[in-house]
Amino acid sequence: MNPKIKLWLALAVTLLIPIVSHAQTKPRIIVVTHGQAADSFWLIVRNGVEIATEQTDTNVDYRSPETFDVQAMARLIDEAVASKPDALVVSIPDAAALSRSIKAAVAAKIPVISINSGLEVSRQLGCLMYIGQDEGAAGRKAGQKMKAMGVKEAIILNQEVGNFALEQRIKGFRAGFEGPFHHVQVLAVKMDFGECQNLVRDYLQRNQNVDGILALGPTSAEPALATLVQLGKMGQIKLCTFDISPAVMAALAKKQIEFAIDQQEWLQGYLPIVFLANYVRYGSIPQNDFILTGPSLVTSENIGKVVNLLSLGFR
Repeated sequence: MNPKIKLWLALAVTLLIPIVSHAQTKPRIIVVTHGQAADSFWLIVRNGVEIATEQTDTNVDYRSPETFDVQAMARLIDEAVASKPDALVVSIPDAAALSRSIKAAVAAKIPVISINSGLEVSRQLGCLMYIGQDEGAAGRKAGQKMKAMGVKEAIILNQEVGNFALEQRIKGFRAGFEGPFHHVQVLAVKMDFGECQNLVRDYLQRNQNVDGILALGPTSAEPALATLVQLGKMGQIKLCTFDISPAVMAALAKKQIEFAIDQQEWLQGYLPIVFLANYVRYGSIPQNDFILTGPSLVTSENIGKVVNLLSLGFR
């Protein structure tokens, strides 16, 4: 884990001491994200939220749309604001669609922390801080790494078209990878495993020169892995991904996936609850615009070092 994150985690645990021993009332915090329940990434985030909820003795309500739908997410934020919680946690995959709702929360004197997406707009919208990774830097790191591996023709699998954070990853990847002899195409895929697998298979059969795949998350990485096995392309086409899941961890250990860009999603669920619980009770919060939980590069060589923390998300 990044030393700076270790410091913040230690601070968070220290701040828990007065909460448990002196609190008279339970702060009520609502979390609204764009992550679907079926997405293993958001399962880890949610479990981080639940562990922090227990440790801080707070009441936390986690909400998200059934599918990636920023308009539905805006309505969830509006409903949360109307219920007058003590604090709010939000992801910001589309600032244009969500800014009005977030500003309404701030105008209602509800403290807000943004997580996972929205680094560029978090403070502008009035959020206390952003907890997550710099998506552009993460994409650039992925592009540079894949280029150094010898990949020439790469496709990017985008499972949430319209998600600004994913667009930033794509932009960063292009900056780190593209050149006269290095080319990138973006393939829009589905969250459904079978549909995604079919789309990837059909694309690879039409484009035999592809030698690298970058998935923007486990929900596209896992079907892509199954496709490579099905087509007998394992080893011929290098597969890389953003974010971690149990299947991704197993594939990394077997060297079926070359690398993953990890943003420590468990901390994205855990830290805002700890910080906001203390803020509601004592008015105390770190004065940082952002706390970066990533990006970090995970390969077969260091996968063991991240398993312990990630296992907290799959308890």
